Amino acid sequence: MTPSEIYLSKIRGLVETVAAQSAAIHQAADWFAQTILAGRMVHLFGSGHSRIMVEEMWPRYGSFPGFNPIVELSLSFHNLVVGANGQRQAMFLENVSGLAARILRNYDLSTAESALIISSSGCNVVPIEMAEEFKRRGVRVVALVSLAHARASTSRRADGKKLTDFADLILDTGAPVGDAMVKIEGLDTPVAPGSTVGGCLLVNAIKAEVAARLTAAGQPPKVLSAGVVVGAARATELFEAAYDEHAHRLAKLYANVGPA
Repeated sequence: MTPSEIYLSKIRGLVETVAAQSAAIHQAADWFAQTILAGRMVHLFGSGHSRIMVEEMWPRYGSFPGFNPIVELSLSFHNLVVGANGQRQAMFLENVSGLAARILRNYDLSTAESALIISSSGCNVVPIEMAEEFKRRGVRVVALVSLAHARASTSRRADGKKLTDFADLILDTGAPVGDAMVKIEGLDTPVAPGSTVGGCLLVNAIKAEVAARLTAAGQPPKVLSAGVVVGAARATELFEAAYDEHAHRLAKLYANVGPA
């Protein structure tokens, strides 16, 4: 097999791993739908490349309001690589204790809400503390990790706790230890990671289940849709309505921030 054929074969394995988690996918969808039906938000957080799954959930075509993407540029702005705002700083900051609490200080959280925290290793401090802070506030936490990689990795926290220690539910991307999945003859380090593919499979499976639950409850979601599918006028209508709904939901998170 060629390297690309090996990669695609391993990706098919990730699909099988995700498919085997049907019960967990349905549970996450139940919780997220309950949050959205209550008029609140499902919080999404990932540092580093885990940001990709946050943006895959919302906002993009085929997605809908009800999700709060918490994206800190200091932890996920990769394109400069080195120099100011470079990757070294981002990787340092994602292990600074206390940053998660400062991020969440911006929001008036409700126990009706839920959270999806994404971290391939589940071992960096900020994602772990995000889950810990959500749990402390009575918010249900779903963790999305590469389980094999997380189990083989050492937590950056002094107490050794990982993201999975603060999760009410764990989802596994199926990616291997180290994430990269293809070995090349003559190269001592594997290439071509799989966690993003597994993660996107999971968030979109959950998204579809949530949409079904909202529709069954009589509150069909306002889905961002392409004009070639629904017509230009309907697409514009959906975009405006979806962003307005997001703003209204977000406003509730700011309404009672801080001391009265």
